[in-house]
Amino acid sequence: MVSNQTNSQYPRPLTAREREWIDWILPQERAGYREYCDVVRSMSVIGEGRRGKGEIILGQIGAQPDFEEPLAPVFAYGAIETNFGPISITLREIVNDQISVEIVSHHADEVPADFEEFRRWTYSTWKPGDVCPQCQKPLREVPMHAVGGGGEYVVLAICTNDQRVWVYENATQVNRLIPVTNFYNELMLHKNVREPKIAFDSKRLFTDLSNYSDSDLTYAFVTYNKLKAKVHVEGLIVADKKEKRRLVEKLKGVFSRR
Repeated sequence: MVSNQTNSQYPRPLTAREREWIDWILPQERAGYREYCDVVRSMSVIGEGRRGKGEIILGQIGAQPDFEEPLAPVFAYGAIETNFGPISITLREIVNDQISVEIVSHHADEVPADFEEFRRWTYSTWKPGDVCPQCQKPLREVPMHAVGGGGEYVVLAICTNDQRVWVYENATQVNRLIPVTNFYNELMLHKNVREPKIAFDSKRLFTDLSNYSDSDLTYAFVTYNKLKAKVHVEGLIVADKKEKRRLVEKLKGVFSRR
């Protein structure tokens, strides 16, 4: 469905504040974010998003917001902590040459014009070895590499405190958030867990995390990535640590069934 918005305020350029916050969560020193930012700079605000006030749609002048496609996955996310509560900035993947940008206050109907900023954080600046951007606590990291992929590697990061999962891709230096439920479903299938109170409770990923080996988590990521591609690397992704040979054989089976 294409929106029939006719509001005279569109199209318009991004405001100075919108531009500053978008540039912040798209750090120019990282190739993947820089490329995305270049696309943003070629666009204008063409209307309001399907989620209402706070969501804008970027696109080419003359286009109307297209809501035919499902809501796109998150590409970049950050939050600004203020005296009015947190303000979050969410940029989604590019779909049909349009981008959803959501800037919302979590404690007010709209983002206030003036506020005191205490701290800001974003997943976009995280790199392996860092603490969690949000809670500043250590993470579970699962390093993986692509067999025959020319040195490409990815790192799965899991924060038990904030209950977040994301994956870092060294080729682009982009961090992509992974939906916990989908990832946990793949983990349960891999472990052949059928008991409903465990298999359907995705929060147990964080409470029971120590029960899963790097190979378990790698297998869950690879099978999830096959269905909902987050990273694109040349070669088979395998764990960097123990059990690698056994895991490679199992993953070959996954890909042979495509």
